[in-house]
Amino acid sequence: MTDTPDRDERHLARMLRKKAVIDERIANSPNECGLLLVLTGNGKGKSSSAFGMLARSMGHGMQCGVVQFIKGRNSTGEELFFRRFPEQVRFHVMGEGFTWETQDRQRDIAAAEAAWAVSRELLCDPSIGLVVLDELNIALKHGYLDLDQVLSDLQARPPMQHVVVTGRGAKPEMIELADTVTDMGVVKHAFQAGIKAQKGVEL
Repeated sequence: MTDTPDRDERHLARMLRKKAVIDERIANSPNECGLLLVLTGNGKGKSSSAFGMLARSMGHGMQCGVVQFIKGRNSTGEELFFRRFPEQVRFHVMGEGFTWETQDRQRDIAAAEAAWAVSRELLCDPSIGLVVLDELNIALKHGYLDLDQVLSDLQARPPMQHVVVTGRGAKPEMIELADTVTDMGVVKHAFQAGIKAQKGVEL
C-alpha cells in the first residue's frame, strides 16, 4: 500500500483520539491493590506467563514465592533458574508428576494438601509481593483440595500481594474471584506432530 500525506494525517488523527481515550481511562484508574490473576485454558503458555511475571516482579525488587502443585518428577528450566535467587524467591516443588503418571489419588491428595499448607504460609506473609501457584487449577479440578478453603485463603491474603494461579480447567468460582483471567486456546502445537517437549520451550 502506497503511503500518502493524507494517509499519514488520518493515522495521526486516529492515534490522537486513541491516546485521549487511553489517557482518560488511566486517569480514572488510580487504585493500587494486590491482584489475583488466573491463567487457564488448553493452550501452551500458562506457566510461562506466570514465570514471566515472577521475573518482572523480581526486577522491581519484590520478594516472591512459588508453589508447584503437579510438576515435580523432573526439574524444569524455570526451577533451575529461579533457584539461583534464594534470597528473593522461595521456590517449592510439591508435586509428584502429572496425574496420569502417579495413578494414586490418595497420594496426589496428600501432596496437594502439603503444597497448600506451604501456600498458606506464603499467602500470610505481607513481605511477599507475588505468589505463583502453578497448576493449582488442576489440583482443584480433581478435588484434591477444598475449594472454599482455597478461595477463603486467597481472599484473606495481604492487600498488596499479587497471586498468579495457573492450570487448565479453572473453577467458575476461581474465575469469579479473580481480577484478571486469561483463557489460552490451542491453535497449533508441536506435540500434535509427534514432537516431544523441548528444553527451553516446555521444560
